[in-house]
Amino acid sequence: MSKGELAGKVAVVTGASRGIGRAIAMAMAREGADLVATARSTERLQELAGEVTALDRSCLVVTADMTVEEEVRGIAAQAVAEFGRVDVLVNNAGMIYPKTNLVDFDFGVWREVMEVNLLSVVALCHAVLPVMISQSAGKIINLSSIGGKHPNAGQTPYKASKAAIINFTGCLAAEVKQHGIDVTCICPGGVDTDGFRELFGARGSGKFDPMSARVIAELALFLASDASGALTGTSIDAFGLSSPIFR
Repeated sequence: MSKGELAGKVAVVTGASRGIGRAIAMAMAREGADLVATARSTERLQELAGEVTALDRSCLVVTADMTVEEEVRGIAAQAVAEFGRVDVLVNNAGMIYPKTNLVDFDFGVWREVMEVNLLSVVALCHAVLPVMISQSAGKIINLSSIGGKHPNAGQTPYKASKAAIINFTGCLAAEVKQHGIDVTCICPGGVDTDGFRELFGARGSGKFDPMSARVIAELALFLASDASGALTGTSIDAFGLSSPIFR
């Protein structure tokens, strides 16, 4: 991408306070986008905003609980109130729990995972779409996971939610293409983030080296660009060394 690819555009990034979301937010700011950054941690979001403003870009901080529909929809409302438009939406916020078989799972936790990983994505897309339709343009980038394509024991809520995101992406892309809106999905493998290290250790339990979050951020940048239109409706495997072909 050439420098300034996103100049004059507004990008909403959820889960922006750390990990993949933070990397995507900073990458988009470097390419000229103004940001609406949302997460649960106000302190971390303020740190991000400081780095974004140092790049001479604007950053609206929105603290939101992704299990509360009103707060999720409020993200879109605040973005439009501040900037008057939304050009890019990155649905990155997500949660995962240590491996637990379904029979042992607290169903309240199961529901919480689905609310954060799936229902918040649907609600925010629903809130943002009228703005993008009025613009006759927009890019929606959903973050799924290698887990959305490769099931295994002990992660039923996480992997079910991520599989649903993949299918949701294709369905939504078909609905909104006529309005000039592209919808894509990234399915990362192991990424070196705080959350990954907490669950799997620094080297993925010795099975593989996780990739840098910058790799996913660069892919998101391309999907946010005008050059990515042919990929709408697709989910892109970005498995890195966690791909089954390397095991």
